[in-house]
Amino acid sequence: MSFKISFKGYTERINKKLDECLISQGSLTKSMRYSVLSGGKRFRPILTYAVANTFSTDLNRADSSACAVELIHAYSLIHDDLPAMDDDDTRHNQPACHRKFGEAQAILTGDGLQALAFETLVNDHNISSEMRIKLLQALTHASFEMAEGQSIDLSVVSQVIDIKTLKNMHRKKTGALLNCSIKLGALLSDQCNKKDFEILDDFSADIGLAYQIQDDVLDVLTPQSILGKKQNSDVDKNKPTYPALLGLKESQKTFQKLYDQAQERLGALSVNADELQALAAQLHAREF
Repeated sequence: MSFKISFKGYTERINKKLDECLISQGSLTKSMRYSVLSGGKRFRPILTYAVANTFSTDLNRADSSACAVELIHAYSLIHDDLPAMDDDDTRHNQPACHRKFGEAQAILTGDGLQALAFETLVNDHNISSEMRIKLLQALTHASFEMAEGQSIDLSVVSQVIDIKTLKNMHRKKTGALLNCSIKLGALLSDQCNKKDFEILDDFSADIGLAYQIQDDVLDVLTPQSILGKKQNSDVDKNKPTYPALLGLKESQKTFQKLYDQAQERLGALSVNADELQALAAQLHAREF
């Protein structure tokens, strides 16, 4: 079976699990389902599944973690799109949640998704109570760092900042949840040793930053029909980006180097890392 097929299987699996956990959420059901199930690449839960599978973990044990990380991601996008934040009207080539359901309902939808993410982990009896606490600690920490990253992002609009500040912002806003996606898969495995954890932590730091720099580049180069949101939206809002600070070509070289570095790190794992290397290559090759 090719890795492309296995990634498709992960996507189908997470979509099914998300659909199941969003069947009945009271008055928030419609807006939650709209925001979570109407689109998205599912890279974060795919990372969780891929790491778990790499270390021979039963994927049934990874389902709640995969769902939780995607629910947190979906909540963050809803809040990012709000007028008080990034003020974006389009997400996945359709109206953003606040444009579809109103600003107040969008805020509550995001709040509900965040709470549901934690509840999903807590209620998973396929894993021990001790493990659930570890998973929750990882997810809550990543959620806080993501919020802190967004706070930094909002505070530097129309300002000239250095690369160190921009890198710190991206590592928190985008990198924290990607790192968590990988960490959740690793925590669930009995075969993942301390050295493997360190390698995966460095790997996730590389692809997390590479992913965001690549996003900055794609925002400049890719049309809205492919991006699923307005092109050049960050530039239009005077937000600092890697292309703005380094230029387009240097930004492309930077994320290329990070992806190459991430691939090299995986070679030191105690298990076969072909699947994770294929996934990193897929992330690198994305067009949106």
